[in-house]
Parts: sequence; structure tokens; C-alpha cells
Amino acid sequence: MQNIITGTGSYIPEKIQKNEDFLSVEFYKEDQTKIPNSNEIIIKKFKAITGIDERRYVTSELKNSDIGTIAAQKAIDDAGVNPEEIDFVIVGHNFGDVRHGKTQCDILPSIASRIKFNLKIKNPNCVAYDVVFGCPGWLQGVIQADMFIKAGEAKTCLVIGSETLSRVVDPYDRDSMIYSDGAGACILQLDDGKNNGILSHAVQSHTLEEAYHLFYGPSYNPEEDQGTNYIKMHGRKIYEFALTNVPNAMKVALDKSGLKIEEIDKILIHQANEKMDEAIIERFYKLHDKEMPQGIMPMSIHKLGNSSVATVPTLFDLILKNKLEDHSIKKGDVLLLASVGAGMNINAMVYRY
Repeated sequence: MQNIITGTGSYIPEKIQKNEDFLSVEFYKEDQTKIPNSNEIIIKKFKAITGIDERRYVTSELKNSDIGTIAAQKAIDDAGVNPEEIDFVIVGHNFGDVRHGKTQCDILPSIASRIKFNLKIKNPNCVAYDVVFGCPGWLQGVIQADMFIKAGEAKTCLVIGSETLSRVVDPYDRDSMIYSDGAGACILQLDDGKNNGILSHAVQSHTLEEAYHLFYGPSYNPEEDQGTNYIKMHGRKIYEFALTNVPNAMKVALDKSGLKIEEIDKILIHQANEKMDEAIIERFYKLHDKEMPQGIMPMSIHKLGNSSVATVPTLFDLILKNKLEDHSIKKGDVLLLASVGAGMNINAMVYRY
């Protein structure tokens, strides 16, 4: 018997931040000197590499736990489950609740506890906890939920990925244009069938040399408070790391499933960077001496940006709800879900819908 996703939900913030909205920003380099290029050139290069035209930000009154709750409620309604029968509420995130105009991360109580509170779940045997695992946090939550159910410790799990990165970015860092806000969620339950559901997964943590590829650091603008930290990254190192290691982890998951690469219908990969994602999947197919098929990789990054833990569940939900043009998922389709992020952590999962 396999565990299946019986419901999905997502929250896409209303506020649209276009590339041209950054034309008046002063961008600085890591050495705290101004970037000499015009913003038109900076943005043109950014678009060519990432594929991002615009991204979504939450409005001032919303926090991470709020949008996570919205996505969670949609998943509960979609699955038709009684919230009091949920055994685990697992939330992937990295920065907790950050209020508008602030940069301090609030994780006391946990985001999972806040969402369980917001959902008004009374059952004390419903265990709520957070997963801080970089961008792969939601998928890691699904993998853990799968293990709980297979171990007989749960029958129904709610897994959420939610983040408000717009509140932890350095506005003077051009990398800030990558990040966005959003939330996605799913309900995972045991299924009596034998063919559908989670078939396999693979997880890796690379920390010896890679732990600080993403980190918290001060503003690149020397005139800003250097005691306040923001999300920072070594982009080139991440790119090289991802191309070297993510395809291998995807192959491990596929090999565990016993399926052939030709049986994969869609690859839902973390929406980090369009060029990087394409290169990862091309290399994955090369490991099998195959060419990457057309239409195998749905993308939402062009309009939604990189919302960390929320990208994969949001992408999944959009396709299932027929809200992503030219892409659909039908019964029996084989999906390969994969993500990479801070840690550096990688995970992949094979799922038959």
C-alpha cells in the first residue's frame, strides 16, 4: 500500500512586483561598492538567467503563518477530511513570521502550532512541528509524513510549505529580485491501492564545504545598519553544486522506484532559477543517455518568482487545478518532485498520481 496526496491548496499573494519596479533601486556588490552597470542592464541579465518577469509579495497585514493557514484550509477542503482527524501538521519554512517593516524572525511558538491554532484544531494528539530544511522543506515534510504513515504512527498528515522572503531580503542586493512569497499545502493519507502514491524518495545533506552557500548577512549598502541581517547567497557556488548533485539524487529516487526514466510524465522541480533548473534536468537525462523531453518541466517562476518551500506544492496545486497553461496531470501519471536549498539539502520523490 502507498500513501497518496488526497488534497492540495495554495496561496498566491495579490501584490505583483514587476522587474521594472526595481529600476530606481541602488544595487551594491558584496564588497559594498555600487554596481556600475545601469539597472536596465542588471535587470536584463537577471531575466535572461532566472526567467523571472515578476514575483508576488504579501500585503502588509499578512504573516507567514496566515498564508500557510489559507493554503492549509484549501488542502483540507479539497481532501474533504475532518481537521480533528489530522495526526500531524508539518510546516516547512526558514524564517518564521516576520512582520511588515521588521526583519526579526519569530518562531515562538512554531509556525505549525500557529497554523494549528488558526485552524481551530482541538485534538491534542495532532502533533504540530516545523521543518527548517531550506527550500526542500515542504518536500521533506511530505517524506517524513510518508514515513509516519508507513510506520503506523499516522493516517492523515497535513504538510505545508510557507514563506515570506520579501521581508528578509536586502533591497540593495540584486539577488533580492529572485525571492517572493507564497504558500502551498497537501493532505497525505494511506491508500488501499497498490499502484498510486509515493513510490520512493531520496534525501541528502551536504555540509562539509557547502553549509554556508546560503546564509544570513548584513546589507551590501555600507550606510545601512550592519547589525541587521538578510538572506544572502553565493549564487555561482549554488549553481555548480546543484548541477553536480541534484541529478544524482533524482536518479537515486528513480532507481529506488523501479521505474524507467521513460515512464516519467512530469518533473516538478523547485523554482529557483530557470536556466539552472533546465540544466539540472538535462543532466539528469544525460545520466540515462537520454535527451530531455519537451514539456517535461512545468515552470511558474516567470510570474511567481522563487518562494522557497512554497514553489513545488504551489506548482503541483496549480497544475491539478488547471491553472498552469499547457500542463496537466492525469490519473496514472508518474511525477518526479525535486528540490535543493540551504544546508545544502537535496531531496527527490517519485509519485504516481
